Amino acid sequence: MPQQEFLFAGFGGQGVMFVGQLLAYAAMDEGLHVTWIPSYGPEMRGGTAHCYVVLGDKPIGSPIVAHPKVAVVFNIPSFNRYEPLVASGGLLASNVSLVPLHSNRTDIETLEVPATEIADTLGNLRVANLVMLGAVLSVRPVLPLEAIKRALEQHIPSHRRDMLALNYEALDRGAAFVAEHVHTP
Repeated sequence: MPQQEFLFAGFGGQGVMFVGQLLAYAAMDEGLHVTWIPSYGPEMRGGTAHCYVVLGDKPIGSPIVAHPKVAVVFNIPSFNRYEPLVASGGLLASNVSLVPLHSNRTDIETLEVPATEIADTLGNLRVANLVMLGAVLSVRPVLPLEAIKRALEQHIPSHRRDMLALNYEALDRGAAFVAEHVHTP
C-alpha cells in the first residue's frame, strides 16, 4: 500500500485523538508501518486538538505532514485551517452536524457526514468520531472496518469496554451512510 496520511482535527473531547490512535493501532496490528503525532491546544477538553496518522507498507520518512491526503474535521476552526492544506486529489471529510461549511476546491473530494446526528440516533453523541471513521474508511478503504473493530477489541481502555458494541455500531453506521448517500467513483 502506498503511504497514506490522515489528519483528524477538532476540539478536545470530540475523540479526535482516539480515532487517530485507533487507526494507528489497527494499521500496526495489520503489519503496516505507522506514525501517530498528536497536538493539543492550550486546554485538552474544549481546546483545539489534532493528530496526524501516517501509514504504509514501507518505512515512513517523516511523521510531519504538510498536505495530508485525508483530513477529517470536526469543527469550524479545523475546517478553516485545514481545508486549504488537503493535498490535491485528497479527501476532506467533515461532520456537517457541526461544520455547515462547504469547500469550493475542485481538486479534492469532499465527504459531508451528519456524524453527530447519526451518533444521536445511536443514543450517545460521543461516538460521532467513530461514525466519521467508518464513513472515511468506506471512501478511502486503506483498512477494512474489521481491522478497526479488532483494534477496538484489543486496545479499548477497560473503563470503556461497555461501549464496545456501540463503537462497532457507530463504525457500521458511518459506512452505511456512505453506501446509502454518497456516489463513489
